[in-house]
Amino acid sequence: MTPLQIGILGCGILIVLLFTSMPVAFALIAAGLAGFAMIVTPSAALSMVVADLYDTFSSYSLTVIPLFVFMGQVAFHAGISRRLFQAAYNWIGHLPGGLAMATVGACAGFGAICGSGPATAATMASVALPEMRRYGYSDELAGGTVAAGGGLGMLIPPSVVFIVYALMTEQSIGELFLAGIVPGILISFLFCCSIFVRCSLNKKLGPPGPKTSWKIRLKSLVNVIETVALFVVVIGGMFIGLFTPIEAAAVGAAGSLLVAAVKGKLNLQMLKKVLFETVRTSSMVFFIVAAAVVFGRFLAVSQIPFALANWFTNLPLPGWAVMFLVILFFLLAGCFIDALALVLLTIPIFYPVIVQLGFNPIWFGVIVVIITQMGVITPPVGVNVYVVSGIERDIPLQSIFKGALPFLLMLVLAAVILVFIPGLTLLFSGAT
Repeated sequence: MTPLQIGILGCGILIVLLFTSMPVAFALIAAGLAGFAMIVTPSAALSMVVADLYDTFSSYSLTVIPLFVFMGQVAFHAGISRRLFQAAYNWIGHLPGGLAMATVGACAGFGAICGSGPATAATMASVALPEMRRYGYSDELAGGTVAAGGGLGMLIPPSVVFIVYALMTEQSIGELFLAGIVPGILISFLFCCSIFVRCSLNKKLGPPGPKTSWKIRLKSLVNVIETVALFVVVIGGMFIGLFTPIEAAAVGAAGSLLVAAVKGKLNLQMLKKVLFETVRTSSMVFFIVAAAVVFGRFLAVSQIPFALANWFTNLPLPGWAVMFLVILFFLLAGCFIDALALVLLTIPIFYPVIVQLGFNPIWFGVIVVIITQMGVITPPVGVNVYVVSGIERDIPLQSIFKGALPFLLMLVLAAVILVFIPGLTLLFSGAT
């Protein structure tokens, strides 16, 4: 067999392993190790795996992941998510679908200090779902809003997916974070527009809540000052060049501890929970990244990325049409593969294509995250939908998928807007 044929076979084996529910990291290492051994030698394959695992777990660049995960965990246990939701509800809860729009706003705010889509969905499912159901919101709208809104945690900086993309493509983490701000605001706005229009046409979907006084509204803003300050310090520090991404992550982690202490939430029991979740989540991400590096080595020696890049660039189509084909592939693949795993699997293949076609890699990183954001709310994988269903078990899974469909259309619209107006993505990043 030729290396290319072995590469195709290895990709097929990986897909089969993933469909058997084997953990992503184990599937990647198994396929990558076997394929590399067939093309080179078994001893070289074993040496490669050992070296890649060591290099990944000892990588200074990856320090940002546990630091940002720690920051998000402290913020959650300090009650920041609940205060964000309450503030958003006090301002727009009286509008049709106001509670759902408040949930989107709270998801965006919590995503700015969390960095994980599923974690944001799980947090807001615990905070917002009971309130929406108490006020008579339909299960479809409530569940779909939390599942889709949770995906904002993948896009609004700091984002774990952005960090992984930056490390794989040797791009600036800071530029990617800044590039995610405007798209994050755009998608939040489109989500709220969708909710408002649907609930205005059918008030039973999301009946308006009681109107709050200006005094209560202004008072609620005081409770989210620490969140805004944390975001401004972390992202603003990177924007003006005061911090490197790793330093910004450390400042954010320390700042979240300070907020928890000021709010009287910092204690030994909380720290134990935070540290346990941080180690568990970070270890999972590190292991998946290391396994993807192993599989990437196999793809490189099989020549698949280069063959695919040449095929795409030689298509008799303009660059924007090729880009839409790539986006379509990500959209379809995202229905079956976890978002982080999808990025790790496909970036080594498609990144050379994008560079060769002359597209900006920072802009492409944002587009990839938006497309994978669609995958977390589409069947059959739809991890955010499963997270919401796991927390509110009496809401049928199909109801949440159905409720997420209008938000999926808004994500498609956002992707189209950013493809044709790439300047929106690069507004703050400084990339050209």
